[in-house]
Amino acid sequence: MYRFLLSRQWVILTLVAFLLIPTMIRLGIWQMHRYDERTARNQLVSTALSAEPVPVERLTSPGHTVTRNERYRSVTAKGHFDTDEEVVVRRRVNADETVGFHVLTPFVLDDGKVLLVNRGWIPADGPSQTAFPKIPAPAAGETTVTGRLMPDETTAASGIKNLKGLPDRQVMLINSEQEARRLGVPVLGGYIAQTAPEPKGDTPELVGRPGDEDAALNYAYAFQWWLFAAGVPVGWVILVRRELRDRREKEDEQASEETEPAPV
Repeated sequence: MYRFLLSRQWVILTLVAFLLIPTMIRLGIWQMHRYDERTARNQLVSTALSAEPVPVERLTSPGHTVTRNERYRSVTAKGHFDTDEEVVVRRRVNADETVGFHVLTPFVLDDGKVLLVNRGWIPADGPSQTAFPKIPAPAAGETTVTGRLMPDETTAASGIKNLKGLPDRQVMLINSEQEARRLGVPVLGGYIAQTAPEPKGDTPELVGRPGDEDAALNYAYAFQWWLFAAGVPVGWVILVRRELRDRREKEDEQASEETEPAPV
């Protein structure tokens, strides 16, 4: 009765079914790795955001690469904004997914070094985004700024192409090395997303806090894949039993037809 399992159809079905089991198990393991990564990132971000602000030069210096543990750390800097060298970062969106610019203003520290400050998002003046927008002025004179320390943006990390031939005072990426060459002065590695002082008007809109990644979703997906893996052999057995039942019913029908008396 089980000879049908050797047919081409059932051999293929069996091979596919039992190849799916390790595949689904591996997908579940991968989802658990993603859960661990996201949980660790959430903890890292939470720790960084809750830490007390420290002077920016404790964590970065010219040429420094901001590390994973330094990212989002709250830092302070004392100096003044240099709006003459201000640039805007193209194709950035706000919380409403509206495309505009980020305002990148050099902040000159008391010792002459420069810290790049992302002052927030402003809308574009028109759909072309080629004209330099009107930007509200920052605090004048000597001031203290606070912000979240961020690593330099790169094409590899962000996927944003660093286009050439852009309109004057417009850039695609926030990169301290690139700005150091443009300004001709030492620039601290990375940049800060300003959190204080808050703008007097509605713009620039300060860049929002990083949110938690949904690690629980990966946890659920992992068990979902493992349940699928467990369900494959169960489903295979059900199909075999159904096929066996159908074959027996067909044989019983044939036997019944053969034993019926011939009409007179």
